[in-house]
Amino acid sequence: MAPGRRRPDRPPRTASLRTRLAVATGVAVAVAVALASAGAYVVARTELVGQVDRSLRGRIVELNSLIPSVGGFPEQIPQPLFGGAGGYVQIVWADGATQRPANELVPLPVTAQALAVAAGHGSAFFATARVSGLRLRIYTVPSASGNFALQIARPLSEVDAALARLRGILLLITVAGAAAAAGVGTVVARTGLRPVRRLTETVERVTATHDLTQRIEVDRQDEVGRLATRFNEMLDALQAAERAQRQLVADASHELRTPLTSVRTNVEVLAVGDRLSPTDRERLLADTVNELEEFSALVGDLVDLARGSAEQGEPEDVALHDLVAHAVERARRHAPGMRFEVTLAPSIVRGVPARLDRAIANLLDNAVKWSSGDGPIEVALREGVLTVRDHGPGIDPKDLPFVFDRFYRAADSRGLPGSGLGLAIVRQIAEASGGSVAAEPAEGGGTRFLLRL
Repeated sequence: MAPGRRRPDRPPRTASLRTRLAVATGVAVAVAVALASAGAYVVARTELVGQVDRSLRGRIVELNSLIPSVGGFPEQIPQPLFGGAGGYVQIVWADGATQRPANELVPLPVTAQALAVAAGHGSAFFATARVSGLRLRIYTVPSASGNFALQIARPLSEVDAALARLRGILLLITVAGAAAAAGVGTVVARTGLRPVRRLTETVERVTATHDLTQRIEVDRQDEVGRLATRFNEMLDALQAAERAQRQLVADASHELRTPLTSVRTNVEVLAVGDRLSPTDRERLLADTVNELEEFSALVGDLVDLARGSAEQGEPEDVALHDLVAHAVERARRHAPGMRFEVTLAPSIVRGVPARLDRAIANLLDNAVKWSSGDGPIEVALREGVLTVRDHGPGIDPKDLPFVFDRFYRAADSRGLPGSGLGLAIVRQIAEASGGSVAAEPAEGGGTRFLLRL
C-alpha cells in the first residue's frame, strides 16, 4: 500500500448463520452431556462414600458394646461375617491420649472436634483424612459410657479407584457426545436452514437479474414458511409497482407528445410572423398559451400521481363538510353558469386536508365538465360519504370499470380538455386515506360519484 493511503474499512467477517446454528446446537448438546456426566459422577461418589459410611456406622455400634467404660480393647476383636472390612479402631481420651489394639501401630489424627466428642460435648461425625499416604474415611462417636470417643477408619482406595475409572468413562462419553453433537448440529442446521437458503438464493437472483417473476415454493406453515410467503407477496407488490411505473411512463410520454408537438408547430409558424395576419398571429398565440396551460396541468397531475400513495403531511382529524363547502365555492367561481345544490352534514374524517381537498376538487371539475347546464350539480355529504351527481350524458356502461384508470378517456370525451388523470388521482387519494371511490349511473341521467372516507 502506498504511503499516506488509508486502507478502506471493511465490514467484520462473521460466521454464516448455518455455522453459528451448528456450533450453538453442538455446544448445547455438549454442555448437556457434560452436565449429565458431572451429575452421574456426583451421584456415584455420594453413593460409594455412603456405602462406606453405612459400613462404618454398623461396625462402630458392634465395637462400642464390646469396649468397657474404662477403655481398653478385648484380646480378640470379632471380625464381620464372610471376611468383611473390620475397620481400623482407636480410642480418644479427653486429654488427647489415644489407644489402639496391639496390632494397630499408626495413630489416627485427633482433631479438636474429636476431643470435644471425647469430652462429651460433641456428637458423632464423619471426616476424611490422609494417613501414611492413604485417604481414610473416619467415623468418630462418643463411647457408650461417655468417658471417651471411639474412632473407626476405613481406606477409600477402592472408592477412589472406582471413581477414577468412572471419571475416565464419563470423560470419553462427554468427548464422544460433543463430537456427535457437532455432527447433529451440522445436520440440524443444514436441514433447518434449507428454506432460508432457498430464500437467500432467490433474493440473490432477483438482485442480480432484476427478475421480479421469481417466487419461492412454500410447503410449510412455520416461521420460515410465513417469511417465504411474505417475501412472495413483496415480490408481487414490487412487480405490480414496476408494471404500473412502466405503464405510467409509457402513457405519460404518449400524452406529453401531443401538446409538445402542437406547441412546437405553433412556434415554428409564429417564427415566420411576417407572413401572418394579425388575426392569425393572435389566434396562434392564444392556442400556444392554451396548449402550455394544458401541458402545465398535465405535468402537475403526473407529478401528483407519481408520488403514489405517500401522503404529503401528517394525517389529522378533518372537518370534511368545511372542505366540501370551500371546494364548491371555488367551483362556482370557475363555472359561474353552473348551479350547485349542496346538502352537507357534519362529518369528521382522518386524512391529509390538502390531499382530500384535491380529490373533492377533481370530482367537482369532472361534474362541471360533463354537465350540460340543464340540471344542477348535486353535492351531498352524509356520514363520511361524499356524493357528486351531474346531469350530463352519463358514462357508457362499458367505460364504467375504467374511468379511474390513468389516462383513460372514453370515446366521447377525447375532444374535451383534460388528461385522463383527475379521477385516477381521486382514487389514489381515497385509497391512501383508507377509503374508496366509485361511479354509477344516476337515475334520470347523468353519473353519480361516491367518495367514501
